[in-house]
Amino acid sequence: MHKGSCLCGAIQIEVTGDLPEADACHCSQCRKQSGHYWASIDVPTSAVTIRGGDQVRWYQSSEKVRRGFCQTCGSFLFWDPIHHDKIAIAMGCFDQPTGTKIWSHIFVGDKGDYYEIEPGVLQKDQ
Repeated sequence: MHKGSCLCGAIQIEVTGDLPEADACHCSQCRKQSGHYWASIDVPTSAVTIRGGDQVRWYQSSEKVRRGFCQTCGSFLFWDPIHHDKIAIAMGCFDQPTGTKIWSHIFVGDKGDYYEIEPGVLQKDQ
């Protein structure tokens, strides 16, 4: 079991089992909402327990996706593809150690010009 939370602790997250490897998304929406690129894991919703779920506010960023954040501290926690049985959870919310790493960078064509992506990790345009 892996535990995490938002900055203020109003939302507590538990994921059953090992964490999969993470993706880092460089699209403009993720960069604008997170303040940098968005690193997250995709897990089945059945593996996730959210305590303080009434504190989560959702922003519908497209027809297919909503983004969840804490209404108190503003922590960006979830990327939820509507009508799928999975949810992406921010790597930054997990307590250490996570036992995982970033395996790929996506939407690298949109990345900010102020940083570089480390060599040796898969990079995709989408």
